[in-house]
Amino acid sequence: MRLFVSVDLPDIAAAVADLQTTFPGDGLRFTDPDQTHVTLKFLGHTDPDRLDSITAALDRAVADADVAPFDATIGGLGAFPDHEYINVIWVGVRSDGDAPLRRLHEAVEAELVALGFDPEDHEFTPHATIARMDHAGSKAAVQTLLANRDPELGTQHVDAVHLTESTLTDTGPVYDHVHTVPLA
Repeated sequence: MRLFVSVDLPDIAAAVADLQTTFPGDGLRFTDPDQTHVTLKFLGHTDPDRLDSITAALDRAVADADVAPFDATIGGLGAFPDHEYINVIWVGVRSDGDAPLRRLHEAVEAELVALGFDPEDHEFTPHATIARMDHAGSKAAVQTLLANRDPELGTQHVDAVHLTESTLTDTGPVYDHVHTVPLA
């Protein structure tokens, strides 16, 4: 199983689709707007026998984070690793949703590292990937958009954290929730 822990953003799918049309297509591979999410922790390929311990850890993490349901405004643009060398184009989370997502990430990270998963090697930046750059054919145009646009995509009510399985297919990944933990 290929797993990650996420917060889904279905309410902004149409806005993500509209934003994606403003980017040049050359060299970019766009994500499915209906699958827009913030990844709290990527677990990668995981033995299905570990599922019970992972779901229990996720339950503990969400309880420990003590985050009530909240609204997060999604907006702004960025790139990883940076605007000069672009692998991923993302939309960010404004300040209203930043702190609760960070608390959730920290609790999830602590519980899953305790189970033996690798710790993150970079600072957590709440974001949702909207495209990946496969080659630099449109790099200059993408850099211009990143420098000059600060879109507001909308607000998402966040009331759950999901353990999600990602199945890679020829047409892109297919996501299925394996376990859902409601926020208290």
